Amino acid sequence: MNEKTKFMLKQIAFYTFVFTVVAWIVVPLIVVALYAFSSKLDYYDPSKIIPFHYTKQWVYTLLFTLRALDAIKNSIIVAVLTIIISFALGIPAGYAIAKFIFPAKDTIKLSIVALRMFPIPVMAIPLVVLYIRLNLIDTLLGVALAHTAMALPFVVLITSSIFAGVSTELEEAAMVFGLTRLGAFLRITLPLALPGLAAAAMFTFVMSWNEVFVASVLTLQHRTLPAQILSIMAGASGGAAPDYYKFAAAFIMMLPAMLFIFFARKYLITMWGITLK
Repeated sequence: MNEKTKFMLKQIAFYTFVFTVVAWIVVPLIVVALYAFSSKLDYYDPSKIIPFHYTKQWVYTLLFTLRALDAIKNSIIVAVLTIIISFALGIPAGYAIAKFIFPAKDTIKLSIVALRMFPIPVMAIPLVVLYIRLNLIDTLLGVALAHTAMALPFVVLITSSIFAGVSTELEEAAMVFGLTRLGAFLRITLPLALPGLAAAAMFTFVMSWNEVFVASVLTLQHRTLPAQILSIMAGASGGAAPDYYKFAAAFIMMLPAMLFIFFARKYLITMWGITLK
C-alpha cells in the first residue's frame, strides 16, 4: 500500500468519524424540530418517517394555554440571576486562588470540588424548611440562589484557571504606571479574561436552564421551564402526555439554550485560541 492510498484512507476515516459525531448530535435535534410541529395523522402513520403535514397547535398549547411562555421568562430571569451572583462570588475567589499564595490553598480547591459530592435530593427537605423560614419559597431569587450553590464551585475553578493564564507581569506593569491593584484588574486582567468568563457564563446558563429538581421542589406558581414542563407532562391524563406534546416540550426547552450558545459561541472558541474568520 503506497503513501497516497494510506493518506486517502486516513482522510476517509477522519471524515467518517466527524460525520458520525455531527450526525449523533444534529439528527436528534432535527427529529425534535420536525415532530414538534408534526400533525397527529403523520405522527401516528407508521409508513412515514418524515412528516409532511405540520401544525403549530402543540407548541402553541404549551406556550400559551399551559403557561410555558411564563416559565421561559422565569427560567431566563433565574439563569441571569444565577450568572450574576455566581460571578460576583466566584470571580474574586477565582482571582485569589490564581494570583495569591496562602496556606491550605490546595485543600480549599479540593473542598470546593467536594461540595458537589452531596446529592441534591438528600438536601431537599432541609432546603425547603430553610426557604420557608427565610420567605424564599416559591420565589425566583430562591431558585437562583440554589442554582448558584450548584454552579459556584465550577465557576471558581474555571475563573481561577482563566486568571492563571493572564500574565502577572502585565498587572505589575500597570501598577508601576499608577494603577491600583483593583484598577489593574478592571483595565488589564478582566478584558483579557472576558472570552473565558463568557464560556463560564455559558456553562452557568445551561446548568441553570436545564436544572429541574430544585426548581420543582422550591416553586409552585413561579416555576422555571423544566419544572413547568415536568408538571405538565406528569399532570396529563393517565400520567403521560401524548408523544407529540413531548416533542413540542423538547423543542421549547432546546431552542432558547441553543440561541444563547449560538450568540456566545465566538467567546468559547476564542478561549481555546481559535479565531473566527
